[in-house]
Amino acid sequence: MSRVALVLLLGLAQAVPASAQSLRPEFPGTHGVVAAGRTYTAEAGAELLSNGGTAVDAGIAAIFAAAVVEISHFGLGGEAPMVIYLAKNREVVVINGQGTAPLAATPEAFTGKTSIPANGPLAATIPAVVDAASLALAKYGTKSLGEVLAPAIRLADGFPMYEFLSRYLTSERRGCEPYAATMRTYYPEGRVTRAGEMFRQPNLARTLRRLVDAEAASLKSGEPREKAIGRARDAFYTGDIARQLAAAVQAEGGMITEADLANYHSKIEQPYSVTYRGYTVHKAGPWNQSPVLLQTLNLLEGFDLRAMGHLSADSIHAMTEAMKLAYADRDRYYGDPDFVKVPITGLLSKAYAKDRHALIDMKHASLEQRPGNPGPFDGNSTIEARCGDGRLGEPSLPTPCMARDPHIRRVGTPGESGDTTAIEVADKDGNLFSATPSSGWLLGGAFVAGDTGVPLSNRMQAFRLEPGSPNIVAPGKRPRTTLTPTIVTKDGAPFLAIGTPGGDSQDQQILQVLVNVIDFGLPLQAAVDSARFNTLSIQSSFRDHRIDPGVLEMERSIPEAVRKDLEARGHTLRLYLPVTYSTGVVAAGADPATGHLRGAADVRRERAVIAW
Repeated sequence: MSRVALVLLLGLAQAVPASAQSLRPEFPGTHGVVAAGRTYTAEAGAELLSNGGTAVDAGIAAIFAAAVVEISHFGLGGEAPMVIYLAKNREVVVINGQGTAPLAATPEAFTGKTSIPANGPLAATIPAVVDAASLALAKYGTKSLGEVLAPAIRLADGFPMYEFLSRYLTSERRGCEPYAATMRTYYPEGRVTRAGEMFRQPNLARTLRRLVDAEAASLKSGEPREKAIGRARDAFYTGDIARQLAAAVQAEGGMITEADLANYHSKIEQPYSVTYRGYTVHKAGPWNQSPVLLQTLNLLEGFDLRAMGHLSADSIHAMTEAMKLAYADRDRYYGDPDFVKVPITGLLSKAYAKDRHALIDMKHASLEQRPGNPGPFDGNSTIEARCGDGRLGEPSLPTPCMARDPHIRRVGTPGESGDTTAIEVADKDGNLFSATPSSGWLLGGAFVAGDTGVPLSNRMQAFRLEPGSPNIVAPGKRPRTTLTPTIVTKDGAPFLAIGTPGGDSQDQQILQVLVNVIDFGLPLQAAVDSARFNTLSIQSSFRDHRIDPGVLEMERSIPEAVRKDLEARGHTLRLYLPVTYSTGVVAAGADPATGHLRGAADVRRERAVIAW
C-alpha cells in the first residue's frame, strides 16, 4: 500500500466513529436510485427511470406497486403524503395526500367511545392515494398514468408471495375474518398463500385497469395528458368504482358516501423548512407530525453532538429530551390548518428553540409532558399551552401535564407496532422524491371494499375525541398523522430524500440517521445501519393514545455502560436485539463529495434499494 493510500485510509478511520458498523455496502449510482419497502416496489420505480422517466414518475409507479405488494402495511385505499425536489427550479413542493374524515364523522357520532375504532369501516378516511398520485404525476411527472400503473397491474395479476407478508397474513387472519371481501381477497381458498406461491388480486387488477382505460379513452379523444390523468382519477372517485366503495362501507356500518369520494381532493403546498448545520430540511405542514423533526433539529443546534460522541449517553440523552419537547408541542398544537390555527411560525423559530433548550436537564430524564408557549414568537401572545406553558424558568410545573393525563400506562406494556412504508427516489437530473404511503394495512384486520380489491384506510383512529384538541374529529378534516416524508438540500442543491415506516417513531428514526450523517460524518448506509433508540414518553397517535413515561426503547448493540448511564439519569430502558427495532429507513440522494447518486436501505424490515 502506498503512503498516500495509507494516510487516506487512516484519515477515514478517524472520521468514522468506531461505534458505526455497516451491515451492507452503500449503493452508488449515476443514473438513478430507488429505495423502498420491497424489491418489487423498487423494481417498479427503476423500470420507469430506465424508460426515461423522472424521479416523480418512478416514485408514483413505486407507490402503486407498493399498494399491491406491501399490503401488510399499505393499500390503495390509504394515503400518500409526498415531498418533491424539482431540480430545474431548485424548488421543493409538498403533496398533501392525506384523506379526510367523512362528512358524517362528528364527535357525536362516536359518543360513548374513548377513541375511534382502529380498524373496519368506521376507521376509514377518504381514500387519497389515487388522487394524490394523479395530482403529482400530472403536475410534475412526464409519463402517462397507464405507464406508471403497468408494473402494479402486472403485480396484481400475480407475484411470488414472500415470507414477511405470508407471516402477516397468518398473524392478522382473525382480524380479517369478519369481512367476507377481505377473506376472498387475501385468503384465496380460505388459506394463507405460502412463500414462493403465486399470489393474485384479480379484483384490484381490474380496478387499476379501469383507470388506465379511462385515461386511454381521454387521450384517444384528443385531450391533453394532464386532462387524461384527471379522467382516470375521476374514474376512481365517481361512477361505478365510487358506488362500489361507498356501498361496501355503508353495508358494514361505515360513513363514507359517494359524495365524500367525489368531493375529495389532495393539495399542492409549500414545505416548512429549517436549517441545521448548513443543511436545509424540508417537511410537510402540521396536518401531520413532520414539523416535529424541524423543531427537534432547532433544539439540537444548541448541543455539540459530535463532541459528545456517537451513541454516547450524552448524545442519546440530549436527542431524546429534545424529541420529548417537540412531540409535546405536536400534541398540543398540531392539526389540520384548514380547521385550527397552528402557531407554526413560532414553533419553528430559532428563538423559541433557544427558549425551550434551557428545559433540557442533561442529568435527568423528564417524565412530564411539557408543551411550550410559542405565542410570543408567533406574533400572538394570547396562545396558552395546556397544563402550563413550560417556558424558561418553569421546568417543573405545579401540576404537571403527565400527572393529569388520563392516557398514562404503566411501564412494561407493549409499544406500538410500526406501520406504513416509504419510497425515496433520486434521478440523474437531480430530482428527489420522498413519499410515506400508509394505511389500508393488515394490522388488526383489513377492510376490503367489496369487489374493488381496495383495502380502505385505518387513519380515523389518529383523531381525538376530547373537546379542545386541535386534532378533534370533524367532517372533512384531515387527521394529524405520523406520516413524514423528508427532503434535505445543501446550498439549494439536492442532498437526500429519506423516510421510514414506524408510526410515532418515524421522525425519531429519520433524526438519528440525519445526525449520523451530518454531525458524525457516517457514510449513508452506515448511518442507516447504526444502532437505534426511540422514546415512548410521548402520546401515541394510535388506538387509545397512551403514554409510557420515561420509557426509552433501545437496541442492545448500544454498549452496556451507555445503557447504565442512561438508566441512572431516569430513563427506563426497553431492549431489543441488534437491528430488530420496528423501523425501516430508506434513503436516496447525491453524494456531495463525488456528485454521484447513492442509496441506502435498512436491513430492519428487509428494505430494498436499486442503484445503477
